[in-house]
Amino acid sequence: MASATMSLERCQSEWTEIEQEYQQTQETHKVYRQKLEELTNLQAICSSAISKQRKGLKDLKHSLHKCTKTCNEKETAVINDLKVQIKERQNVFFDMESYLPKKNGLYLNLVLGNVNVTLLSNQAKFAYKDEYEKFKLYMTIILMFGAVFMLALTFLVLFLGNFLTTLKVVHQKLQKNKEKVKNN
Repeated sequence: MASATMSLERCQSEWTEIEQEYQQTQETHKVYRQKLEELTNLQAICSSAISKQRKGLKDLKHSLHKCTKTCNEKETAVINDLKVQIKERQNVFFDMESYLPKKNGLYLNLVLGNVNVTLLSNQAKFAYKDEYEKFKLYMTIILMFGAVFMLALTFLVLFLGNFLTTLKVVHQKLQKNKEKVKNN
């Protein structure tokens, strides 16, 4: 009886411990969901700001192109400097966009549906690329063996067909010769 009480006390203490961990897990999950919502909002804000900046840069570039036709050498140097800065800014935006979600292409939409497949860290991107390259290598090897097998099977079927046809013709000729020999 004493051991049953001792065991019950131990079970109750374990339950209390598990309950505390559960409460902590719930709090952590709540914080996680808040941060995820903040991240989603920041991604939308960044995407919108980058789109607006890109449009502004495109308009500015177009205006600079028009100005190039009617300006002197000093103004041309300023315009060329601005064009270089615009090009650098576009490269920075490209880098920024690599961390933001983007719309999937037609093929990805057909295969996966409308799923966010953005990888947030360079390490995750490299791991994904590595796994994808391994997948492509394995599939290439499997398809090569399949193709060689099918080619060998095709040659085997053709060889056997030719062999059996030849045997049939030889057999018929032997039958005819056997009949001729019997008749003579």
